[in-house]
Amino acid sequence: MASISAANKLSREEFRKQKDLDAARKAGTAAPALDEEGKPINPHIPQYISQAPWYLDTGAPSLSHQRRPADEPKTIDNWYDRGLKAGPAAKKYRKGACENCGAMTHKKQDCLERPRRRGAKFTNKDIQADEVIQEVASGYDAKRDRWNGYDAADHKRVYEEYAAIDSARQKQREEEIDNQTTTDLAAVRKVAKAGKEKTDADAEFGSSDEEDADEDKYADTADAVGQKLDTKTRITVRNLRIREDTAKYLINLDPESAYYDPKTRSMRDAPVKNVAPEDAKFAGDNFLRASGEANDMQQLQLFAWQSASRGNDVHLNANPTQGELLHHEFKQKKEELRDTSKISILAKYGGAKYLQTAPKELLQGQTEEYVEYSRGGQLIKGRERVKARSKYPEDVYVNNHTQVWGSWYDPATSTWGYGCCHSSVHLSYCAGQAGIAAAQASSAQNLLARPATPPPQEDTRPPPETSERMEQNFGKKRMGEGDVQLDEDRLARALKEEKKRKGEDNDSDRFGKKRKGVASSSHEVTEEELEAYRMTRRMTEDPMANYVDTEL
Repeated sequence: MASISAANKLSREEFRKQKDLDAARKAGTAAPALDEEGKPINPHIPQYISQAPWYLDTGAPSLSHQRRPADEPKTIDNWYDRGLKAGPAAKKYRKGACENCGAMTHKKQDCLERPRRRGAKFTNKDIQADEVIQEVASGYDAKRDRWNGYDAADHKRVYEEYAAIDSARQKQREEEIDNQTTTDLAAVRKVAKAGKEKTDADAEFGSSDEEDADEDKYADTADAVGQKLDTKTRITVRNLRIREDTAKYLINLDPESAYYDPKTRSMRDAPVKNVAPEDAKFAGDNFLRASGEANDMQQLQLFAWQSASRGNDVHLNANPTQGELLHHEFKQKKEELRDTSKISILAKYGGAKYLQTAPKELLQGQTEEYVEYSRGGQLIKGRERVKARSKYPEDVYVNNHTQVWGSWYDPATSTWGYGCCHSSVHLSYCAGQAGIAAAQASSAQNLLARPATPPPQEDTRPPPETSERMEQNFGKKRMGEGDVQLDEDRLARALKEEKKRKGEDNDSDRFGKKRKGVASSSHEVTEEELEAYRMTRRMTEDPMANYVDTEL
């Protein structure tokens, strides 16, 4: 084959010419190729059809390998006669005959007779006749027909022989039973057993009684019509639709809806979306398998299988009530065993207090609740986080007070006190509203005791900026709360001062001491200065704070 492929191998120039000729034939500018019969070959036929295999290749363009061969003579029924002998057998051994049987039509290695201890060549006895050698012209189908030459009359003789043996065996068994003189059942069983042993001894013949027994034995394992049955687990699944039921593929004819498998007749998803399951006619096979008592039924079936595998006589289809009761009893014992094991372990090792854990949100310290804060840190939207408490006692009120010491400030006397009674004496008893009225009366008497015409004094009222600072420091309003009005000029000066201050702080940190002539600021903080501090402070918790782009 290698020599053929080497001989048919074309050079580069010949291959290019062949491709150009094929292109010209397909375009119609060149005449098509002709086969051995002079018929034109269509140039558009694929190469795997027009090219002949190597064992049929004649070297010329042809399509004969694709044509059907001429009809062979109908010789499918022609066959030789089986076992036909040619005349009477010879009396003496002939030279060249079979050494075993003495026939001239075959050799010793092809002889079908029983091998003799001494062949016919040496004994000249029992020489077999010659077979008739027939030359049968058989076609392709006749050679491969396994039943060609079979005679149906042979099977009839075999059938009659088996029927005669079976009837004789049945008659013999009846005679043995009739000959018994006792009516003891054990003797009858002994006779039947002996007859069965005799039947088993004859292995080449079957018994109709045994066949009937086998049929009864394996009747339970046979598949029912229209059922898909597993003989090991005895699970029956109906795969035929009742005529009154609507076919699933007719529930919704939209091709873009849930996939329908026609082989198993299953539609797992709901064919109509956005419909409540109680309103839908069909919600899908998965919904049916997971709704109602389907889950309990699966658990019961699993329990029955596991019990049967362990040797217990539990079958859900044969006795469902027994399976349900046993499953219920099993679950009760399982719960009791679990509680007993838990109590015994806790009694032996202890640690019951660790089983009472706090909620997950308290253990992890985080939730998914949305909370929004203002620029000053005040709560705007959401629920405020619970404040962390220290180890010291908090919100403990003494002497009948409802507010703590320092919750009230008297600007007239510059003293602190309790906000519930306006008392400026620490650890005094709370007088409530009476104490507030007494404090107001005392302040009024102090004002009346002052001179009517005080001497003229300089205006010691603080400037508006100072008053705002006092209101900010001593009032209930805190910095950064509410609507803050910022002055742009003051904010610019505050930013400049803040940058200057940070630069000086860096210098003092670098040299380990403050620069000469620079004093620390001790004035009150304004809203502009607070905003400047917020704008220029370094966000250390920002993960991108120290990022430096090195690609620029």
